[in-house]
Amino acid sequence: MAVFVLDRSGRPLMPYGEKRARLLLERGRARVHKVMPFTIRIIDRKAEDSEFQMLRVKLDPGSKTTGIALVRETEDKDVAVVNLFELHHRGRQISEAITSRRAHRRLRRSKLRYRAPRFLNRGNKKKGRLAPSLQHRVDTCMAWVRRLERLAPVSAISTELVRF
Repeated sequence: MAVFVLDRSGRPLMPYGEKRARLLLERGRARVHKVMPFTIRIIDRKAEDSEFQMLRVKLDPGSKTTGIALVRETEDKDVAVVNLFELHHRGRQISEAITSRRAHRRLRRSKLRYRAPRFLNRGNKKKGRLAPSLQHRVDTCMAWVRRLERLAPVSAISTELVRF
């Protein structure tokens, strides 16, 4: 897939192919900026001197994994895939941790003799609230989209399935 490229002041440029990035690194014209996702920083180039194409981030949400694609749209409305990511969610792990905490809490409460039962203090009836496992899914997807916006000149974000 493509390698993310930053100019010498840290602004994103169009992603390069792996071969071109490797040649720039070998010739000393670029340095490794970040390993995950692999990003290089060009030493002798500015973003003002570069041309950009329209890049779009597409999301394919799922319960266990979310597919993230960075695509380039051409003039005749074709889609060329630049990078593909697969984001694994921890929803099951979060749900199990909350269940375990609830069990420990109930055990502690059962050891108290005269504690009154609690049933009218539930604060999760707020509008717009998501379950913690779902909130994690939204937060991690948005974090990766923001990360991609910093690494590539993204112009739009859409949640449609990428078709090849």
